[in-house]
Amino acid sequence: MYLYNLTLQGSSAITHAVHGNFSGTKQQEIIISRGKTLEMLRPDPNTGKVHTLMKVEIFGVIRSMMSFRLTGGTKDYLVVGSDSGRIVILEYIQAKNILEKVHQETFGKSGCRRIVPGQYLAIDPKGRAVMIGAIEKQKLVYILNRDAEARLTISSPLEAHKSNTLVYHMVGVDVGFENPMFACLEIDYEEADADPTGEAAQKTQQTLTFYELDLGLNHVVRKYSEPLEEHANFLITVPGGNDGPSGVLICSENYLTYKNLGDQHDIRCPIPRRRNDLDDPERGMIFVCSATHKTKSMYFFLAQTEQGDIFKITIETDEDMVTEIKLKYFDTVPVATAMCVLKTGFLFVACEFGNHYLYQIAHLGDEDDEPEFSSAMPLEEGDTFFFAPRPLRNLVLVDELDSLSPILACHVADLTGEDTPQVYLACGRGPRSSLRALRHGLEVAEMAVSELPGSPNAVWTVRRHKDDDFDSYIIVSFVNATLVLSIGETVEEVTDSGFLGTTPTLSCHALGSDALVQVYPDGIRHIRADKRVNEWKAPGKKSIVKCAVNQRQVVIALTGGELVYFEMDPTGQLNEYTERKKLSSDVSCMALGSVATGLLSATIYASITCKS
Repeated sequence: MYLYNLTLQGSSAITHAVHGNFSGTKQQEIIISRGKTLEMLRPDPNTGKVHTLMKVEIFGVIRSMMSFRLTGGTKDYLVVGSDSGRIVILEYIQAKNILEKVHQETFGKSGCRRIVPGQYLAIDPKGRAVMIGAIEKQKLVYILNRDAEARLTISSPLEAHKSNTLVYHMVGVDVGFENPMFACLEIDYEEADADPTGEAAQKTQQTLTFYELDLGLNHVVRKYSEPLEEHANFLITVPGGNDGPSGVLICSENYLTYKNLGDQHDIRCPIPRRRNDLDDPERGMIFVCSATHKTKSMYFFLAQTEQGDIFKITIETDEDMVTEIKLKYFDTVPVATAMCVLKTGFLFVACEFGNHYLYQIAHLGDEDDEPEFSSAMPLEEGDTFFFAPRPLRNLVLVDELDSLSPILACHVADLTGEDTPQVYLACGRGPRSSLRALRHGLEVAEMAVSELPGSPNAVWTVRRHKDDDFDSYIIVSFVNATLVLSIGETVEEVTDSGFLGTTPTLSCHALGSDALVQVYPDGIRHIRADKRVNEWKAPGKKSIVKCAVNQRQVVIALTGGELVYFEMDPTGQLNEYTERKKLSSDVSCMALGSVATGLLSATIYASITCKS
């Protein structure tokens, strides 16, 4: 039995977003999760418009999602943790425009359960292993590799379970090509669970635990565990190997802390607060999401607070030891569930509430007068830095994705008298709230906007070849000129199409299998596929006033009511019929029937209306 599921209006909230080169080309794509659907977006590097490449329903709940690339690979894969009790690795096949399942490994029961992995995912930055974890107890590590035919392989799961342990976050630690390592934020609640007074629960500290995958022994060990001073909510991986000092940044309440194994001492920096903040000054400040940008020569992090303020975080090192963390106010955008910094210079912000945004990073904030805060600046315990929020300076908004989330009220009524009722929604939160009206019907997607130099009097679209799926040109006629626009990723003017641009156009059409015809007041241009042009000029002082064109025939009306007929021969040449027809008055309009498929010529049936 096959059941068909049709959602008229899909979810518009984004729960997860990752970016990478999923198509294997140098273009960057973003894969977003809308709860139970996966969608691939590609921002146009020239215009900044976000195009949807594909959308797939997974009939489940996506709990976590990450991209990874095998060492030496040219494309990224997607690993998904869901409520299916399975880990799934997907590969985007550009030729079919689908996400193909490369591996699907079952490890537990279905459903969003406390001890079944799927809530957390962590990838070794070199793409050698993936850890999938549950909220409590269970963690599994899979080794990723290639077989002899360069296909992705996945090992049996290696267990890293620990009873009576709650996990808050996990990341892969960048250790270069040493044994893969993962860092987890954990709490051991065994003592608190056994103490009925509740004192042990008050004293229980969160720990940062490092798990190491020994590739030689095929075994996962708890390498190191350290209690934390403040309660942390998530971790950021610091580049390692030849790119950086390795380790992790711990985002906790009011503080950002750098930790690493070995002789490295902790570097701690307070999270700056807004000057004259209207919020409760006693309330702690936390980072809620982050994005990392890494090139061959530098790296930095963008971290966003729960008020929407983004800080650029850089790390100062002395050889391999970190000496200082620097924070600088970058810009303020709506609070996000995920941020992606693309190599093309865009910042994608999947907002928690309201519309999602794509920004162009215009400046990196290095040369402005914004104060830079450092862990080396002397501060009393409990004190922090202050900054003044301002309008966008480093980011420029280039595109917006509509989102109805959250819908707080809904009313169905025919307020406009259209017979079909409209759906009126109260959406958003705070100053970004909106009232939206939904109507039945298909939405028209705006692909491109081009300013025109004047008021056009006609517009046509034509294909270059009869077998093309889409039109190639938009021809716009003005009072004294013709503009030809090519249709592709963008719509832009072309000058080598063969069309005459210095005169208005009366009509244009595809002729035969790969030729075009342009009819203008002084004549006819027959444009071949190789851009050769055959031109017929109107006789004497006469001009063409009306015309009708189909796939093989052209009929024109000259001033004085004279009709001239042209027909295309089997060689592709447009020939004038020797006999002309003289009418008693000028022609006001005319039309020509289409040629039946398969016929080389057709009996002409032209409909003509005269002014008399």
